Amino acid sequence: MFTIDEEAKKNKRMPVSLDFMGDTYKNVRGNIVFPSPSLWLLEKHLFFLQANSKRIGFDQKYIMRPDYLSFDEYNTVVLGPLLMYVNNVFCIEDFSLNEVIIPKLSYISEILVDRFPELSPDNLEVINW
Repeated sequence: MFTIDEEAKKNKRMPVSLDFMGDTYKNVRGNIVFPSPSLWLLEKHLFFLQANSKRIGFDQKYIMRPDYLSFDEYNTVVLGPLLMYVNNVFCIEDFSLNEVIIPKLSYISEILVDRFPELSPDNLEVINW
C-alpha cells in the first residue's frame, strides 16, 4: 500500500497522467484517438453512482482536499474530481460538507466500459502503449 506522498512521487515521474491517457490508437488515416473521460460519461451514470454509494459523515481534514479523501477510500488520488462531481461540488473551495457520498469502486469500474470503447482492429495501424 502506498502513502499519498509515495503516489505523488510515482505520478510525478510519469510522462502523462494515466487518468487521461488510456490507450492511444492510430487509425489508417493517421488520426489518433484518445479515449478519455468526459463530462457526458459522469452525467450519464451519475444516478447509478449515487445509488450505489455509501454516505458517511464528512471529516474536517478533507476540507478542500477531495484528493485526500479519494486516497483514503480508493488508495489513489485520481478519483478526487469524481467525488466532487458525485457530491455536486463544482469548486474545490466548496468541498466542505456535512455528509459525503462515496461510490463503490466496483461500480466506478463498471462505467469505465463507456470510457474505453472497443475499436475495431481493422482500423488500427499502431497501438502505442
